[in-house]
Amino acid sequence: MNIQKYKLITAAFLVGAALVSCSGDTGKKQADSTEAKKEKPDGLVLTHEQMQTVGIVTGPIAQKNLDSVIKANGQLAVPPQNKAEVSILSGGIINHINVIEGQQVKRGQLLATIKNQDLIKIQQDYLAAKNNFTYIQAEYNRQKQLQEAGAGTGKSFQSAEATYHAERSRLTAYESQLSQLGISPGKIANGKIVSQFPVLSPIGGTVGQITANTGAFVQPGTSIMEVVDNSKIHCDLTVFEKDLMHVKIGQKVSFQLTNQENQLITGTINGINKSFENESKGVTVHAVINNKEQKNLIPGMYVTALISTGSRLTTAVPVDAVMRSEGKQFIFIVVPDAAGKGDTVRFKKAEVATGVTELGFIQIKPLQDLPASVKVALKGAFYLQSKASGGAEEE
Repeated sequence: MNIQKYKLITAAFLVGAALVSCSGDTGKKQADSTEAKKEKPDGLVLTHEQMQTVGIVTGPIAQKNLDSVIKANGQLAVPPQNKAEVSILSGGIINHINVIEGQQVKRGQLLATIKNQDLIKIQQDYLAAKNNFTYIQAEYNRQKQLQEAGAGTGKSFQSAEATYHAERSRLTAYESQLSQLGISPGKIANGKIVSQFPVLSPIGGTVGQITANTGAFVQPGTSIMEVVDNSKIHCDLTVFEKDLMHVKIGQKVSFQLTNQENQLITGTINGINKSFENESKGVTVHAVINNKEQKNLIPGMYVTALISTGSRLTTAVPVDAVMRSEGKQFIFIVVPDAAGKGDTVRFKKAEVATGVTELGFIQIKPLQDLPASVKVALKGAFYLQSKASGGAEEE
């Protein structure tokens, strides 16, 4: 019994010792971790010797006269006079379509032909009016000669004159109607009656979408296709109220086609609307495009534009002072030494928005308030970025 009791006491002592040992190890690890966190500095700390070795130079944010720009979005468009909806004046059945989409056409070129049975009656009425007018004209000339000779009566001459002017107006109306349908009155007078009329292109350009098919009946005024002249294509940009006072006619513009691998083109402001668009507080600004390279520009393409508004005094730093990471841009600022010893220099990131780049400097706008006397890393920011990335990996 005494031997069994001794064994139980020994086992209990060993288990307790093990628990105490484990608890001590865990406490030591937690203490070490806490101490490590306390020792980890807020930002990057470098000695003056390290800064001199890697070439880090600090200084204040400068004020530079840079060519300021305004960013605006918009899309390509053509003036109304360079885009035509091809409509028909008289209804009928499409007999033939002479072009295809994407084809280049000239002004007055035949696009399609329309059959219309009423067209025959118009021609018949025209011929009847023309023949009747020949008789009325002869009677009018006869009465005029009698009036001049004093042999006729004034009443007969007045009646003949009124009939003459009325029939001449009627004949002119028929001729105008036929000309609008693309039919020559002179050919009809020679006996060439037609049962269809041509549809001619009102402008030169490229055939757009064709909305009708051969054999389809179309009502008067219906558009069957469009023709677009892209040689006068321009850009409509939306400029908001806060930037409007800086935009003037004649300013240079750089465009990037957002869906076309950011192709870059240039242009000039040539018009500014005088009213806001809807409730967006934006004004449409028009810019002509310099397309000497004959790029394939199509109305409706979206663009991002930078409008050059002239030199202005702005905050700027050297281009190499701005680092980019994960879609953000930032600079490294010097954190003041609270102890005042000056043995080391501490840096931390400050996110910024950037603007125009010129003469090795880039415009910046800090996204947080910085002291007026703040200093930043003007040179060697790349080393700080590498060290910051390495520190993040170690952590």
